[in-house]
Amino acid sequence: MRLEFLIVDPQNDFSDAPGAALPVPGAGADAERLARLLDRLGDRIAAIHVTLDTHQLVDISHPIFWRDAKGQPPPPFTQITVADVEKGVWRPFKPEHRPRALAYVRALRDNGRYTLTIWPPHCLVGAWGQGVVPVVAEALRRWEEAGFARVDYVTKGHNPWTEHYSAVRADVPDPDDPGTQINTRLIQALASADRVAISGQALSHCVANTVRDIADCLPRDRIRNLVLIEDTSSPVPGFEDLAQGFLSDLRGRGMRTATAAEFQC
Repeated sequence: MRLEFLIVDPQNDFSDAPGAALPVPGAGADAERLARLLDRLGDRIAAIHVTLDTHQLVDISHPIFWRDAKGQPPPPFTQITVADVEKGVWRPFKPEHRPRALAYVRALRDNGRYTLTIWPPHCLVGAWGQGVVPVVAEALRRWEEAGFARVDYVTKGHNPWTEHYSAVRADVPDPDDPGTQINTRLIQALASADRVAISGQALSHCVANTVRDIADCLPRDRIRNLVLIEDTSSPVPGFEDLAQGFLSDLRGRGMRTATAAEFQC
């Protein structure tokens, strides 16, 4: 039985610690349970993949990118629709960016993923918020030291022109940026596992999109190898319906769920 872990964005900015840019209620307790699970399974874990949301301040989903008719940026959690951009309700800070920004929101509408959401700047390169929460980071280090192994860190989100919730591909892949296109290396690695334990933040967004994309790339009978550790992942407040929709969808496709205490490899 080859057991691998996929831990999605276990980062400080998604924790419920003071100073987190996008705090997820319950994330601290989620991380404690995950760390105990990693320690319990120890050398039975063949590989651990950890995704890291990775942004810079200038990003199409950050307030700095947009202005209203009075020159004011949108507050966090504003939703920007195609009509908003077409009518000039929201305009890129740089006018020359309007054609590409309009094409982007139209592509989001057409692919049926999300309406463009403006987030507080988060997981900025080199900042505290990008780091892995300490309790999980320490458990990962113990696993590396015990097995003379290396965690596979997968960065996502550096391209400023597209949201990148999923670790598999950006919401609108950029043909000029391979980092936004399907991560075949990660898919192939997970396909080789007999069981993939999934955890991370947030259940409503990055976990949901990552797992959906993995399931879309796997043979249908391999989806049953995916096990979401349900008490190590929580939704962004206000988006609980997205988390429940994801769970219903993927359970229907064969994904299993378990608590950290009951999960066995």
